[in-house]
Amino acid sequence: MNNNRSLKLAVIGGGSSYTPELIDGLIRYHEQLPVTDLYLADIPEGKQKLEIVGGLAKRMIDHANLPIRLHLTMDRREAIRGASFVLTQIRVGMLDARALDERIPLRYNCIGQETTGAGGMAKALRTIPVILDICRDIEELAPNAWLINFTNPAGIITEAVLKHSNVRTIGLCNLPIHTRMQIAQMLDAAPDEVDIEMVGINHLNWTQRVLIRGVDRTEEVLQAFDNGQGLKVKNIPDHQWGEGFIQSLGSLPCSYLRYYYLKDRMLEDQLKQLKQGETRADVIKRLEQELFEIYQNPALYEKPKQLEQRGGAYYSKAAVQLISSIYNHTKDIQIVNTCNNGNIPFLPDEAAIEVPCVISSDGATPLSLSKPLPPAVRGLLQVVKAYEELTIEAAVNGDYHSALHALTIHPLVGTSALAKSILDDLLSAHQKYLPQFS
Repeated sequence: MNNNRSLKLAVIGGGSSYTPELIDGLIRYHEQLPVTDLYLADIPEGKQKLEIVGGLAKRMIDHANLPIRLHLTMDRREAIRGASFVLTQIRVGMLDARALDERIPLRYNCIGQETTGAGGMAKALRTIPVILDICRDIEELAPNAWLINFTNPAGIITEAVLKHSNVRTIGLCNLPIHTRMQIAQMLDAAPDEVDIEMVGINHLNWTQRVLIRGVDRTEEVLQAFDNGQGLKVKNIPDHQWGEGFIQSLGSLPCSYLRYYYLKDRMLEDQLKQLKQGETRADVIKRLEQELFEIYQNPALYEKPKQLEQRGGAYYSKAAVQLISSIYNHTKDIQIVNTCNNGNIPFLPDEAAIEVPCVISSDGATPLSLSKPLPPAVRGLLQVVKAYEELTIEAAVNGDYHSALHALTIHPLVGTSALAKSILDDLLSAHQKYLPQFS
């Protein structure tokens, strides 16, 4: 890329509580990524939050004394026009919709989670049409821009864009960098000394190799996790996998795989929390209310410590590092969501996968895997990828039967009668956000 021209960055969903994380990263990495114009765009319902976040963002930029022009807008097209990078961090239906995604499956004794299973599908059905509409704006107003998608379910969204638009896109999640940081801490190494081979799809992946300063220490890591240490994320209970399980698997499962491998215990936790009158969405609502009260403090000019409780650890590092690597053609290795193109041979070429990639101005090029994935991994991966394919078909075409088949084969639902009951409830509850099914 030409580093001598103005650099415009547009954030769709700019009123998100995560935005101060991003601002912090843009400030820290401004020398490598000299953003000149930063547009934070949102919808009218998010205007108050956008103004609060925008106020904090301006104080942060002013305190850092950087020449970043900050623009707040309700006009998405204005934000996108001429942008070099467009970041999407949207939540269609906001947290009230998330609460329904979590509660409705629980009525049927199924996991209620915002990125996987029935709840994840409902979120994808609401979100994919909006993301593709954003893509049409990008195609018209910023045809050379990169779309960096943080919106969940990130892998499904990325695949929908790859299949149904001409926009250059990479999907991003903070889970891979979070995993690398925790392994570094566990092995008393600097993060840049740690290389991990994480393989799979978003929120369904396995770390099958760990190198510290080029030395393979995978077995040591697997043994440590079998002995009770575990990868921890803010929004997932830290249940142990079971003695010997990780070593028998030969790889380290990401935290979200607890919903599959420990389904009974995770469901028990969710039902217990629901009996107390809440789900994770209700917890997030309280956290966000507290955060936005803190953000309004006119003396605050840095991201507050309380933001870590929101679950966005290393969000800014992951996002800014990816954008900087594309902008500067660095050819470093990062774990992102991109097109398979034969990298995982048993998945479709056009599928979105989450693997280590070389990042350059051409985008993300997957590295060859060090070894084939074992049947225990392959089987689950194929089933959930088929669910994702069907979900995209349902979202784009309003195809009820694709949605029904998606839930029927998903391991967290698994029968046609149950899938139909949950699907009908979700479609009814989210009717205003699902015009394609009307």
